[in-house]
Amino acid sequence: MSSHAAAGHIDHHHDPSTSTGIPNKKLLLWAFLASDCMFFGTLISTHLVYRQHPPEGTHIPKEVFDINLTSFSTFILLMSSLMMALAVSAIQKGNLRATRSALLVTSFFGLIFLGCQVFEFTNFVREHGMNIANQNSIFDSTFFLLTGTHGTHVAIGVLWLGLMYVRSFKPAGARGSGWLGRNGVHALVFVAAAGLMFVFIVPGLLGVVISGHTLGDFLGQNLKPLLGEATALAILGWFARPAGPVDFDERHAIDVESMGLYWHFVDIVWIVIFTAVYLLEYI
Repeated sequence: MSSHAAAGHIDHHHDPSTSTGIPNKKLLLWAFLASDCMFFGTLISTHLVYRQHPPEGTHIPKEVFDINLTSFSTFILLMSSLMMALAVSAIQKGNLRATRSALLVTSFFGLIFLGCQVFEFTNFVREHGMNIANQNSIFDSTFFLLTGTHGTHVAIGVLWLGLMYVRSFKPAGARGSGWLGRNGVHALVFVAAAGLMFVFIVPGLLGVVISGHTLGDFLGQNLKPLLGEATALAILGWFARPAGPVDFDERHAIDVESMGLYWHFVDIVWIVIFTAVYLLEYI
């Protein structure tokens, strides 16, 4: 436990300096999430309305969906919410090591979800000829717009998680461009590792499991991404080595809590999308 915790109790839920008692960062995020609710509500409603009146030539959802794959990715995203909650709990207790571990696992689960979506979209386009600009299938347009927008939100969340993880290594008392340069390199390496993971590695592994590809096919097609991923992970491990006191403790819990609110919102929206877009077709 840090000296800040020893000095007195820190209230992580209320800020007496604001008229509402709610920290400004959290209040701003709630306002954003409220607007995002309306945005996703519009997209989901549009999909449901046009689903009732499909024009001729529209793809039949049950013939293109792989409900097992989508159920798996949904489970992974729900487990990421659990890890996000553990990250918030850890930072409130001043447990920096547990916070970092939970942030990394949360981002890893998010990358698996994105990889599943990349694999699914690629299969829809190549095997079924689906296209967001397909004028003969409103389903294609509403489906890709809705699920793609949600995927973008997940990607933004993973980036936020990565930046928070990198921020947790800022040395105590660090100032100037030296830290910013190191911080920037650390963040770029994290982004590179994340991009390789969900664009190449996860879809490639799904191809082995689902599409009947062999491990040799996977290695042959993804040798460079695998080498790049191994290099990026090695560099991340080097950055994560112990280097003395850091400027990140329970005082920064509000930042992790705000990120947690966003991540839980993204998960809740996906539950609605999974029900309205996928499960509804099997009822």
